[in-house]
Amino acid sequence: MPAATPQHRPLRIIGLMSGTSMDGVDAAFVETDGQSHVVLGGHASTPFGDTFRTRLKAFVAAVPERGAASDEHAIEIALTDLHVEAVERLLVATKMRRDQIDLIGFHGQTIWHRPHQGATWQMGDARRLADATGITVVSDFRSADVAAGGQGAPLVPVFHAALARDIERPLAVVNIGGVANVTWIGGDDTLVAFDTGTGNALIDDWVSKHAGQPMDLDGRIAASGRVHEDIVTSMLAHRYFDQPPPKSLDRHDFTLAPVALLSTPDGAATLTAFTAAAIARGLEHCPAKPKRLLVTGGGRHNPTLMAEISRYAGLKAESVDAQGWQGDAVEAQAFAYLAARTVRGLPISFPGTTGIAAPLAGGVVTPPQQQKAAIA
Repeated sequence: MPAATPQHRPLRIIGLMSGTSMDGVDAAFVETDGQSHVVLGGHASTPFGDTFRTRLKAFVAAVPERGAASDEHAIEIALTDLHVEAVERLLVATKMRRDQIDLIGFHGQTIWHRPHQGATWQMGDARRLADATGITVVSDFRSADVAAGGQGAPLVPVFHAALARDIERPLAVVNIGGVANVTWIGGDDTLVAFDTGTGNALIDDWVSKHAGQPMDLDGRIAASGRVHEDIVTSMLAHRYFDQPPPKSLDRHDFTLAPVALLSTPDGAATLTAFTAAAIARGLEHCPAKPKRLLVTGGGRHNPTLMAEISRYAGLKAESVDAQGWQGDAVEAQAFAYLAARTVRGLPISFPGTTGIAAPLAGGVVTPPQQQKAAIA
């Protein structure tokens, strides 16, 4: 077990992220003090099997509240065990021993996110994860912010700012998972962040339904279709896009209904354009036009989407990989970073990122039952 650590020693942390695309668990190693010291290590992904992914997506789409489904506990156990597997896989891949790891940053699986109701639900059993790995787990990062009147999302901006400290400002970093969000970083380190709209979620749902594929690989289906700009315009008329930030939304706040009568290629093209146009609309809410637009998350692998973002935003969309970041691991790394901030008592949400009144700490620390020493 890790021994107690000095207050300012960088911590060795595994971050875990299972996003709204529901395709698997990303695990990443970070050595950090939760502030300026950030050393990135290896990362690995543990995909969900088709059966579990289908089961999880159906649960997320149907469950109205906690305790409403008979299989909730079984799904949580299976989900948590996949996170245990992700930790073990990363340890093997990086040849690290578990006693070299101080913490696990465990985001969990977002089932729903309803900040306007003062509620957010990230599924996962921190106790089970801690006991199975023998490593202290930091989890439940969003609840304190939501309970205090914040949006509870996005939480990654403070990590984006740490990675981007040497990049010219103002800078926009867009993360495209199931939901897309933007972090705007000003020259004085001012942070503004919010969800711009759906990311890959509607595109994935469309091609799954009409093409039997989990995603539009390389944007090929969208590239073969025609964008129906009138539908994009009508979807952008949703009141969410006129609301000033900070703001956040749930994966299911938008549906496939507007494109229901389109062909499979045209539907994919139009939904891809909608994601891009929503990002561009989001940039209009930022204090100033960014000098650069960096894109992370799974969406950056879709060249059709990247081209559409550039077209709508009037600014080249660049993959964060060109900047030397590990684009497939950024969110997992972020929750490692936030875990360090949690145990050091540092804020993880801010007025410009979640709308909270003042910078706020968050997260819950769960040591394994057999562990005696605490993290300083």
